[in-house]
Amino acid sequence: MSEPIKTDALIIGGGPCGLFAVFELGLLDMKAHVIDILDKIGGQCAELYPEKPIYDIPGLPYVTGQGLTDALLAQIKPFGATFHLQEMVQTVEKIGDPLFRVTTDRGRQFEVKVIVIAAGGGSFQPKRPPIPGIEAYEGSSVFYSVRQIEALRNQRVVIAGGGDSALDWTLNLAPVARHLTLVHRRSEFRAAPDSVNKMMKLVGEGKIDFVLGQISALAGEGGRLAKAIVKGSDGSNFEIVCDALLPFFGLTMKLGPVADWGMAMKDGEYIVVDTAAFESSVPGIFAIGDISWYPGKLKLILSGFHEGALMAQKAYHYVYPGKRLVFQYTTSSTSLQKKLGVA
Repeated sequence: MSEPIKTDALIIGGGPCGLFAVFELGLLDMKAHVIDILDKIGGQCAELYPEKPIYDIPGLPYVTGQGLTDALLAQIKPFGATFHLQEMVQTVEKIGDPLFRVTTDRGRQFEVKVIVIAAGGGSFQPKRPPIPGIEAYEGSSVFYSVRQIEALRNQRVVIAGGGDSALDWTLNLAPVARHLTLVHRRSEFRAAPDSVNKMMKLVGEGKIDFVLGQISALAGEGGRLAKAIVKGSDGSNFEIVCDALLPFFGLTMKLGPVADWGMAMKDGEYIVVDTAAFESSVPGIFAIGDISWYPGKLKLILSGFHEGALMAQKAYHYVYPGKRLVFQYTTSSTSLQKKLGVA
């Protein structure tokens, strides 16, 4: 095994909150490494809705998941964070005060003074519908997320599901697809009423089809989908010719080894933190973003940004014990502007 990587902070999770934590730590001269189980930076934003619009980021009336990721990467560039992708933390061992030894599923080790868990709801994977043989089409004509809208242009698309993701992508892909069919087993939806109304309007105008039923089988060759067989609500079976199937039945979130690291948990899913520094019950381990819990918690990206800012103030005292921290503003501090390369 190679020598442990020694750094100030290890951030677990490369989504927006983890990326902004790099920025806040960097402003205070703390170096960070970032670990993420996905094969790309950006967390759920990049994995699940890279082209889906986000409207509640302060100062940005509109940004996509990938656009926000790209902007955050540009913002943290001066701090030179190192990323370790497709890797998961397995064990955390306290070896000093403060000092942790962290080991990943690849056998890599880190020795750090601060751990920041920004892992959302843990590692996640889409729920696979119970359709025989669906695995043969996954990645070629069955997709659980939309990475590029243009890849589906002029395609015959079937979307299955009745939640927000299914309705959102129905509306987003309707102008792009050659033909689009939404399949749902009920006439009631779990999506925003406005989305449902817009979808039904498109159906009424003949721009998309809505089918009551469940997909029971797929047909095609060489991983290329040719048709979906649907069992209708009346028990009849019929075929829908299609090039792509997008099943949206939610995500299965797996907390993974986090629950074994000795921190106080809420409902076995969330890390309990204080609201002064978003520190867990284990000194030196912080949790920000969706994985953290405290009274009044809101699962919003902007909340995670706030949590990351306060986390860094407390983390500083673990990395630089006994050193006075002077609070500064980026608008007026020459030293901070030098760190950002704008002075």
